[in-house]
Amino acid sequence: MESVNTKEIVKKYGFKFTKSLGQNFLIDSTVLTDIVKGADISKEDFVIEIGPGVGTLTKQLLDSAKAVCAIELDSDLLPILEEELKEYDNFTLVHKDALKVDFNEIINYENSVKLVANLPYYVTTPIISKLLISGYVFKSLTIMIQKEVAERIAAKPNCKEYGALSLLVQYYCDTEIIRKVSPASFIPQPKVESIVIKLDRLIEPRVKVKDEKLFFTIVRDSFNMRRKTLWNALKQLKLSKENLEYAFSESGIDPKRRGETLSIEEFGKLADVVYGIVNK
Repeated sequence: MESVNTKEIVKKYGFKFTKSLGQNFLIDSTVLTDIVKGADISKEDFVIEIGPGVGTLTKQLLDSAKAVCAIELDSDLLPILEEELKEYDNFTLVHKDALKVDFNEIINYENSVKLVANLPYYVTTPIISKLLISGYVFKSLTIMIQKEVAERIAAKPNCKEYGALSLLVQYYCDTEIIRKVSPASFIPQPKVESIVIKLDRLIEPRVKVKDEKLFFTIVRDSFNMRRKTLWNALKQLKLSKENLEYAFSESGIDPKRRGETLSIEEFGKLADVVYGIVNK
């Protein structure tokens, strides 16, 4: 493992890690290089980095990108970032919670926007959901996240990892796992392995549905109680027995199946039939 000077920066400023913020800083330079390479950053790209820590990844991004805007919640890190990155005139720093940021205010008129993040595990799903559902114009999202969450995101039907998060991400993006990252690559060391995964935003969603909200409701209901058949899971929709029977027969889906066996296309077909029923 080739180390970067993260430990020295932490020591120099007497920085104390805040456990509630899920802070784990990278100390392995090969991982930093692989993130920048995996994110395919060029001088055309405006990069938004969520959770820059002490700026070790930020430096590499600044060297490769047109500009970088970093979003950091911890006010103790702001003076460190400003000092460590003061020679870069293509760097801006936003002191906010990424879950509350209107990314359009940061993006402005940039047309090649890429997001990069070493996400604390506790905000991974909310941040991914916010970025995808809100329709922000970005080309890709390259994130380091807990290994099991990355496996859920990239999962295909008929495995235990496949679920509502898999379908949410794959509805909007192509997924590519860049690399695994061991706990020894961080300070402090997390208890689990991490994965760097890249989500490439699709120009159009993977399936065309009549009502996205209904589509995701059906997906969520199908996985809320994984062991239930679709027939039992979708009773939540409050359709009459006849209408529910019609929805399954018209979409060609056996109601005895479970949600984890359905492809995204099948979920789309079922949602469109249900849409036709509730809007007739």
